[in-house]
Amino acid sequence: LSSLIAWIELLKARGFMEESTEIEKDVHRLETITERFSKIGSQPVLKKENLMDALQEGMNYMQTRTSKKVVFNLSGTKDILVPISIPLFEWVIENLLRNAVDAMEGSGTVNISVSDQTQFAYIDITDTGKGIPKSQYKTIFEPGFTTKKRGWGLGLSLTKRIIENYHSGRIFVKSSELDKGTTFRIVLRK
Repeated sequence: LSSLIAWIELLKARGFMEESTEIEKDVHRLETITERFSKIGSQPVLKKENLMDALQEGMNYMQTRTSKKVVFNLSGTKDILVPISIPLFEWVIENLLRNAVDAMEGSGTVNISVSDQTQFAYIDITDTGKGIPKSQYKTIFEPGFTTKKRGWGLGLSLTKRIIENYHSGRIFVKSSELDKGTTFRIVLRK
């Protein structure tokens, strides 16, 4: 990463500002991924953060990397402060959104809705994908479980670990209907 950052500075110095901007975004992304992996296995420091801002960031990242046939919507109370680790929480959101897009085979709608209760914040992520059979509601969170041709089946198990072990929250399949879609619910303490 240090070497890439140095090359970006050299590009800027030689007048290649436009080209360096995209590379800079990629380097920032690599720094985020590095930070995420460094936090796994150690207890992250949780800070009160604006939940809607974190959700918006995760959604924006996925939106730019997804077909225009996928519509993302975010609704809820604007200023909900919850103790989270931004890099880890955004990883959770990206995993859930990536799975939603895959379940919809690149076309459909993903709705993220947030409700603010006295002690908890509820985040529902709903897609219009193929759905999940009720018999798999719990097994989808086990390491190695996948319905994809590629992948290790670690996304949802890591997501569950981040929410439950690091954020003292809960994540589960709230509802799902075959060929209509799925709703995942995340519950976080405020």
